[in-house]
Amino acid sequence: MLFRRREPDGLIERVRTYLWPRRSFSRSVQYFSKRILRLKSTPHSVAAGVAAGVFASFFPLGFHFIVAAVLCWIIAGNLVAAALGAVFFGNPLTFPLLWGASWETGKLLLHERLPKHGPPEHLGEMMHKLSFAKLWHPVLEPMLIGAVPLGIVFGLLFYGITRWGMTVFREQRKKRMAERAEKKSRQGGREVPAE
Repeated sequence: MLFRRREPDGLIERVRTYLWPRRSFSRSVQYFSKRILRLKSTPHSVAAGVAAGVFASFFPLGFHFIVAAVLCWIIAGNLVAAALGAVFFGNPLTFPLLWGASWETGKLLLHERLPKHGPPEHLGEMMHKLSFAKLWHPVLEPMLIGAVPLGIVFGLLFYGITRWGMTVFREQRKKRMAERAEKKSRQGGREVPAE
């Protein structure tokens, strides 16, 4: 490989970099947005893929890529955009917020069937034993029910943002290409260096 480190990062450094980027979060956002904008697909397909990834990030069971892939197949989304949307929106920093919001929303929707004062007293013990039957009613059911409306709202929001961004990016690109072609034709066919 051309640009490879002489000494690869250790496990602790890789985990730290995954949780806190070396440069900044804004640079990571720019990187993901450029990756999404440069996908070779229709604006609807890319935006639908991002929306599917965002929608899948709210689900608690860890099948985000499967949920995003199935949803992409249903709404004709781009699978790469779905993976990028799921990785960007659902990561170790945002999972507690997403799952907490899903759980609270599920509690609001199931207001008559759940205790009003938080999770059950023995939640840590249930999670340690991984008793799915015991975890279903107090924790997983409200999280799954709350994930659907939140996923739909944020998925539609990111669909609109991504589609608008793709349209603007492609129009600016066409304009730059037309200006470059016009400069080339005015200079008699000589090659114009890229800006």
